[in-house]
Amino acid sequence: MQFDKRILVTGGTGFVGTKLRSVLSTHGHGVSIVTRTPQAPRAGMTGVDYVPWLPDLSKYDAIVNLAGANIFEKRWSASFKQEIRSSRVEGTKKLVDALAATNKRPAVLVSASAIGIYGDQGDRPLDEAAKFGDDFLAEVCQAWEREAQRAESLGVRVVLLRVGVVLGSGGGALAAMLTPFKLGLGGPIGSGNAWFSWIHIHDLAELIHAAIVTPAARGPINAVAPGACTNKVYTKALGRTLKRPTIFPLPPFALKLMLGEVAGVITGSQHCKPVAAEKLGFKFKYPDIDSALGQVLA
Repeated sequence: MQFDKRILVTGGTGFVGTKLRSVLSTHGHGVSIVTRTPQAPRAGMTGVDYVPWLPDLSKYDAIVNLAGANIFEKRWSASFKQEIRSSRVEGTKKLVDALAATNKRPAVLVSASAIGIYGDQGDRPLDEAAKFGDDFLAEVCQAWEREAQRAESLGVRVVLLRVGVVLGSGGGALAAMLTPFKLGLGGPIGSGNAWFSWIHIHDLAELIHAAIVTPAARGPINAVAPGACTNKVYTKALGRTLKRPTIFPLPPFALKLMLGEVAGVITGSQHCKPVAAEKLGFKFKYPDIDSALGQVLA
């Protein structure tokens, strides 16, 4: 079969990667998913195969780097924080080192990052030129991006996708939030004034595709919808969609008692703007929180 492009995806078996491989396949691309178990039986999808770390990179037109430990998987012990960092920074370093050792290189590397790079900045609107934070996740994201950026010196176009909270069915942050809301026990966190920057999983997958095929896409791109909202607005939208009340506020200290240090990711405020994506002409299918939640929870 003739494919438009052959694309290698690391982290392609996760929540975002599963959606991405479907979208890339729909666009006529061949997709290779990096996995520790390439021989495991899987449901077939046209143009998708599974390869071990790391295959011959000269075969590919593009690489999408999504690999990284789930930061919400467990409480942040010193060892787990090291795993969070290593899975992103060291994994990306090894990938770029492999590119350096390859004679025929892919044209583009789209490497995941996160809006956590900005830290907690209150109400300040954040475009891609905003200053960075100084907390643990901000430091990890900066180191992560530096490793990916090294590929530029190899003649590879590098796109750094700073991903917000991904909303989709069957996983991600929303799945963890639904139970209390379905029971009528949901509510805003604290005052509800912290900003919540999110993106629908379909738009994220399409934005990754756009970054691959658009030569002008380069450097940091905030992968967030234009309809960022406060926690209070998000809470009310989720309640409306589920037809449940949202009258029980959750004190931030209670969240920290339950989750530990990772609670700061949820209580922090990041008002991110997708300036770079909009300059590229990208059109969001789900630009506002009501349309996004309506589709995910339909």
